[in-house]
This record gives sequence, structure tokens and C-alpha cells, in this order.
Amino acid sequence: MIMSKQIFNRSVNVDGIDIFYREAGDRKNPSLFLLHGFPTSSVMFKNLMVALADKYHLIAPDYPGFGFSAFPGSTEFEYSFKNISACMNRFMEVIDVNKFTIYLHDFGSPIGMRICVNHPEKIEGIIVQNGNAYLEGIEQIWDEIRDYWDHPTEAKKKKVYAYLSAEGTKMQYYAGLTEEMTERVSPETWLLDWERMSRPGNIDMQYELSCTYKSNIEMFPAFQEYFRTHQPPALVIWGKNDPFYNEKEAYCYKRDLPNAQTHIIDGSHMVLETNFDEVLDLISHFLSRKGA
Repeated sequence: MIMSKQIFNRSVNVDGIDIFYREAGDRKNPSLFLLHGFPTSSVMFKNLMVALADKYHLIAPDYPGFGFSAFPGSTEFEYSFKNISACMNRFMEVIDVNKFTIYLHDFGSPIGMRICVNHPEKIEGIIVQNGNAYLEGIEQIWDEIRDYWDHPTEAKKKKVYAYLSAEGTKMQYYAGLTEEMTERVSPETWLLDWERMSRPGNIDMQYELSCTYKSNIEMFPAFQEYFRTHQPPALVIWGKNDPFYNEKEAYCYKRDLPNAQTHIIDGSHMVLETNFDEVLDLISHFLSRKGA
């Protein structure tokens, strides 16, 4: 029997907010919960979903204000990592998926890690792809941003949040890549991201959310305690040329998860876009070995 690899594009109301999500695969199979980073959306997982849908059940939502989910005003929805995490946990409850392997990338890492900490019984494994849970990932690289949080000025704000622009959006995909590797980036990815960010008020929302990243750093000890206590099967994949999260962080997970599989690959921040075959192979082997 040939299993369908069709992706279904759906929407569900979660506590008054319409959440768009992509779903593929048979619900009888083990579930993968795919959490996107900045500045993108569930679109980043389309190729992975097609490739794995014959063996797994895959769910990739867009956060409020991202992709094709609703974009409520800040008086209706608090744009913080804590609140988005709570919304994503509720989303999974609404669609009745209560156990899963969770994929953590970029912003999706602290969003997903909060779910791990608060609901460890739901987690069957974690896949970290350039996701931040240790200070080593942002030391020096984020010094200017952290200085702005502690000592804000308009001049600093303009400099450190320059990535909230068309050029900054494009840079998320191309920074750190060799000229040869740029040919692997589909231009519609960042153009879709920027179109969504160009909606009235969205840049202000992205700034508001980014300013709450400090709360994620404060939760690093809780994330690490979760690792030590629960020892989830873990796969860590890192694009070594990522200019946003230092490669040194990839090795940090071994401190608390000694059995974690760690792989440094010749890519940058968006390795699903530029190193797809390699990443797919690593994920497939990880899932098969852990019995997912």
C-alpha cells in the first residue's frame, strides 16, 4: 500500500484565534510537531513533510501574527514567547495530538522548550536545529542586542533591529552561505516572509516579540533541568556557519543529554533549505533508531 504524501492546509480556532497549520501523514503513525523560526512560517517544513509523510504524522502551525494565522492586535493577544508557547500547546490539544517528537528551530526553540518544561509527558523526543538553550549560542554575537535590552536608546534600537526589514529578512536565508550554496535557496521563501511582515503593524509586533527574548535566556536553567531530569531522545543539527547562533552551542546539549546525537553540517541558519538531503537522512535515522 502506498501511503499518501499530500499536505493538507487547515485552520482551527484556538481560544478565539484562527491558527493556520499544515498536516500530512496518517494520525495512527508517530507525530512530529514542527515549530518554525523567525521570520518564516510552516512553509519551511513543506519538503520535510512530503518526505516523511509515508511513515509519520506531521503538524506544522503558524504562530499568531506569522504566516497565514490570524494577526490579532496587541490588545487582543500578548506577543511574548511565553504566550505563543501556551497558544501552541493549546493548539495541539484542540487538534487532539497529545504525544509527539518536537522540532525546535530558532524562535521555535524557546516556544517548544516551554512546552517540554510544562508538559514533559507529551514529549517523545526532540530535534534541535540551530535552536538556542545555552548562553554559548549567543555570547558575543548578541552583545549589542543584550546591551540594548539593558540600556535602550533610539540609536541602539535602530541598529540592533535592522533585521526587521526586507534586507534583514533575506539575510536570514543567505547569511553565512558560500556563493555555490545560495543557488539552493528558493527566493519565494524570504519574499513570502517579507510579504507577511509587511502587513500594517507586523513589524511593530515582531519588535515587541523580540524584546521578550530576554525571558528565554532567563529560562535556560529550566530548559537544561528538563534535559537532565527527563533525558528525551535528542538529535542536534547545526549549520556551522550560522551567524545568529554560535556553533559552540551544539556541543552544550551533551552536558545534559549525554546520549544526544550531535551533527555539525556545512550550512548556515536554514539548513532545511540548503542541506535538505543530509538533514532528512539524519532525522530519518534518528526517528527509526528511537522507535518513533
